[in-house]
Amino acid sequence: VQLVESGGGLVQAGASLRLSCAASGSTGSINAMGWYRQAPGKQRELVATITSGGGTTNYADSVKGRFTISRDNAKNTMYLQMNGLKPEDTAVYYCNALLVVGFVPYMYWGQGTQVTVSS
Repeated sequence: VQLVESGGGLVQAGASLRLSCAASGSTGSINAMGWYRQAPGKQRELVATITSGGGTTNYADSVKGRFTISRDNAKNTMYLQMNGLKPEDTAVYYCNALLVVGFVPYMYWGQGTQVTVSS
């Protein structure tokens, strides 16, 4: 599975951005996908996840009510709509895909896209 993120950029506080993650390869085997982020000097943290059918989503408390994760399986693309951005949202955002093959989990990562929010 290959993952390519896009949509990052530099915005002011309060603005919106939409990140995209295009998946290719064995996309039919993906069980769940998610967005993670890593700010300078900090560990990578979970932002949001979504199941393969899109029926179940999960968010970090810090983004609940502001970010929305979704996926379009026909386009093999996942999105993260980010509204009300804050300077503390500044980070590199990574797309993640989870495959479970024979009870063995495999994690795939994109290269990341930078999001910078100025105050």
